[in-house]
Amino acid sequence: MSEPLKLHHVGIVVQELEEAIERYCLLGLKETERGIVEKFDVAVSMIPAGNVKLELMQPLGEGNVQKFLEKRGEGLHHLAFEVKNIEATLAALKSQGVQLIDEVPRPGFGGHRVAFLHPMSFSGLLVELVEAED
Repeated sequence: MSEPLKLHHVGIVVQELEEAIERYCLLGLKETERGIVEKFDVAVSMIPAGNVKLELMQPLGEGNVQKFLEKRGEGLHHLAFEVKNIEATLAALKSQGVQLIDEVPRPGFGGHRVAFLHPMSFSGLLVELVEAED
């Protein structure tokens, strides 16, 4: 990868989505998107904050996000970076020894193709790659 990646969003796990949205609105922020990502079993709210978005995630079932909430409580879940070609980026990172959770991109919120990188490769922080829209 020759150019630095752009931060796309910050993923934050919340217990109650509506309450969390209200708290962030107190900062003058406004929700612009909302939906459900069935693959991850979460309800999602996207809130722009300058050049980056906050992705609030409320677990809807017993998936990984619910396990995260039970173990660590509300808070930072992941950082997501925008990439132009997700397959090429995954291949380049893998060749440099980065542990991948997803070898192949999967559908994420808003129809984006996404892939996750293992926290062991990034000081304990889960990293998501989001393919840029054309």
